[in-house]
Amino acid sequence: MCRNIRTLFNFDPPATPEEIRAASLQFVRKIAGFNKPSKANEASFLAAVDSIAAVSARLLGSLETNAPAKNREQEAAKAKLRAAERFRAPKEAHGPPPPDPVSPNEGRHDGA
Repeated sequence: MCRNIRTLFNFDPPATPEEIRAASLQFVRKIAGFNKPSKANEASFLAAVDSIAAVSARLLGSLETNAPAKNREQEAAKAKLRAAERFRAPKEAHGPPPPDPVSPNEGRHDGA
């Protein structure tokens, strides 16, 4: 669930309210332990998302840095390369494939 929460600070252009809300929704889903609340919990769930989004927006607005703002496209490209490297199936690292299994009678020459 939390893999969808992305860093929102120090980007040009800054994080949008939609991005902040999406990250807040993911956070509340993780804390609550479910993706969609029941009708009985829906009001509490949505109120929590609204509260987390408001606090997050205030936090992002108050943070300071001397680092240059990050470019979204460049950061996305870096993340894509890291993911490709992480999920790449290295065939040569595992050696050759195992031989096909041989049945017990295959290859016998004793007339059986």
